[in-house]
Amino acid sequence: MVSYRELGFVNTRDMFKKAVGGQYAVPAYNFNNMEQLQAIITACLETQSPVILQVSSGARKYADQTLLRYLGQGAVAMMKEHAKQKGLKEIPIALHLDHGDTFELCQSCVESGFSSVMIDGSHHPYDKNVELTRKVVEYAHKYDVTVEGELGVLAGIEDAVVAEKSTYTQPEEVEDFVKKTGVDSLAISIGTSHGANKFKPSQCTRNADGVLIPPELRFDILEEIEKRIPGFPIVLHGSSSVPVEAVKIINANGGALKDSIGIPEEQLRKATKSAVCKVNIDSDGRLWMTAGIRKHFAESPADFDPRKYLGPARQLLIEMYKHKNENVLGSAGKA
Repeated sequence: MVSYRELGFVNTRDMFKKAVGGQYAVPAYNFNNMEQLQAIITACLETQSPVILQVSSGARKYADQTLLRYLGQGAVAMMKEHAKQKGLKEIPIALHLDHGDTFELCQSCVESGFSSVMIDGSHHPYDKNVELTRKVVEYAHKYDVTVEGELGVLAGIEDAVVAEKSTYTQPEEVEDFVKKTGVDSLAISIGTSHGANKFKPSQCTRNADGVLIPPELRFDILEEIEKRIPGFPIVLHGSSSVPVEAVKIINANGGALKDSIGIPEEQLRKATKSAVCKVNIDSDGRLWMTAGIRKHFAESPADFDPRKYLGPARQLLIEMYKHKNENVLGSAGKA
C-alpha cells in the first residue's frame, strides 16, 4: 500500500471547494506518456493552476501501472524543482483514475498511490450503480481518497469508453444518488461526449466562416441539478473543443479526420460559472500532439530521433494547456 501523500499528491476535496467558490474549473488532463505529462506540469506551473492528472484504464495498461506511479511522482518532483528555480508557488496536483469500471480497479489505484478515483457505474441500472459506487466510496474514504461517480451516459468513443448515444442525467436522481453513495463529486451528462467526433454535421449549424457549431449544452439540466444539490462539485467529461487549427494541420499532412466537432470553448466557460468545478480534456491533447508530429515529418521526413518530433509536439501541448487554463477554465492564478 502506497499513500498518495508519500508521492506528493493531494486529493480533490479542497481543490473543488475553492473552485466552486471561485467559479472556475480545475483542469483534468489525461496523459499517456512522458511528453504529455511534462507539458501538463509545465503549463500548469507557469499559469499557476491546480491540476488533476488523469489516467484511464487503457493508459494504465499502456504505461505499466508501476512505471506510471513513478512518472506521477516524478511529475511532482519536477514541479517542485521548477517552482524553486523560477520563484513560483508550488501547485496542487491530484492523480485521478478516469472511468474506473470495477471495484477491483479502483482498489488497485488507491493502493498504488492515486489520490482520487472515478467509479463509472453509469452503464448499470440505477440501483446497481448506487451499490457499486457506495462500495468504492466506503473503501477509498478509509484512505482519504476522493471518489467521483457518474449519472447519465456520454456518447462517443475514448479508450475503453464506448456508447452510441447520450442519456442525459435525470435531475430528480442526483440528490438520492449523492446521499446514498457518499461520493465527493458527480459527473453528469448534459450534451458533452467522448472523442473527436462529438456531433454529426446534421446536428450543427454553420457560422459566417463556415465552421460547424454544435447544439448548446443542456444548461437547463445543469441548473436544475444545482438546485437539488447546491454547491456540490459537478464534473464534465468529454469536454475537448477539437480545435479546427489542429485538425487542419493533421489533414494537411496526411491525416483523414472527418466530422471532427467539439464543445465550443465559450460554452465550457459558461459552465464553469456554475457548480462545474472539474472539466476533463483528453482529445485536444491527442490532436495537438498528432498535429505536431505529422507537421514535423512532412517538413523533415528524414528525421528518426524521437526527440526531434516529440519535442515540438510537446511545445504545442504546453501552449494549448496554458490557453485552456487562462481563457477557458479560469484556473490560472488559482494555485
